[in-house]
Amino acid sequence: MSNDTEFRFGPATGVGSLPGGDAREAAKSVTGSFEDFPHLAELPARGPGADMIGRTAGLLVELYARVEPSGWRIGDRPGRDTRRARSWLVEDLDALEEFTQGYEGALKVQAVGPWTLAANLELRNGEAALSDPGACRDLAGSLAEGLRTHLAEVARRVPGARLVLQLDEPSLTAVLRGQVRSASGYRTHRAVDRQVVEATLREVVGVHAAGPVVVHSCAPDVPFALLRRAGAAGVSFDASLLTERDDDVIGEAVESGTALFAGVVPAVDGPLSDPAGSVMGVRTLWRRLGLRPELLAQVVTVTPACGLAGASPAYARRALAHCVRAARSLADNPE
Repeated sequence: MSNDTEFRFGPATGVGSLPGGDAREAAKSVTGSFEDFPHLAELPARGPGADMIGRTAGLLVELYARVEPSGWRIGDRPGRDTRRARSWLVEDLDALEEFTQGYEGALKVQAVGPWTLAANLELRNGEAALSDPGACRDLAGSLAEGLRTHLAEVARRVPGARLVLQLDEPSLTAVLRGQVRSASGYRTHRAVDRQVVEATLREVVGVHAAGPVVVHSCAPDVPFALLRRAGAAGVSFDASLLTERDDDVIGEAVESGTALFAGVVPAVDGPLSDPAGSVMGVRTLWRRLGLRPELLAQVVTVTPACGLAGASPAYARRALAHCVRAARSLADNPE
């Protein structure tokens, strides 16, 4: 759906990736930490096919990809790499199903969005799919079909869940600005027209007619307004990258019913502040925007700044628990 203002996201959740390679351990950790809003864990440490690009490439319909020394490249037929990606996804879904027996509530699944996929998936000539408008269209259509099937499978396995689809778009700003490098590295691909970017995102967002879509980017200058127009019900971002320049677009997003997934907990090992300190920036932003404090806990979901694949297992567990405590602090003391 384009914007589900009635949908209540949970107070805290993860972004997606975790360290390690044990699917059951990851599912147990996520469901134990986020009782109101768990997510399907991703474990890229397992290797190609468990990484974000490979995992989503495995979802594509009638398009296949294989690993080359330079990265993932579109091929003619499903090969070992596609089979591995699909096998790991099934393993992760099996684990999630085991630990969500009887669960009713919001549940988030993640996939790479069409523009980050186009920027990172190579054509047969070694250039990014982004270099070919026709390839971008084919990729978006294939992704949309694959996501429909994937969402239906998750709904079958966890029938009480209200599914939230997260599209990971860390390359989106670079696509809009013409900053994606060519294969040679000596030039960049031309910026894609904003209307084309928006229309393609709207097509992929539209596959989840039964629930809301959140777009995640841990890059600077997230295009909040464009994502809102494309139908995103929420935007997930690294809160440490916000500046006062972003105030107006964030204020407009909140007033239009967009949920904010505020990444306030560092994604790599380091000291964690007290929970209240972690959400201090969110409270400060709210005051600057002149928004009602009681809206804060309704609109904001607390997350890590980005995926936790680069963290140690012990820190990742602490970070997930810290998100929950920080969200509680926000709800208890919005001002």
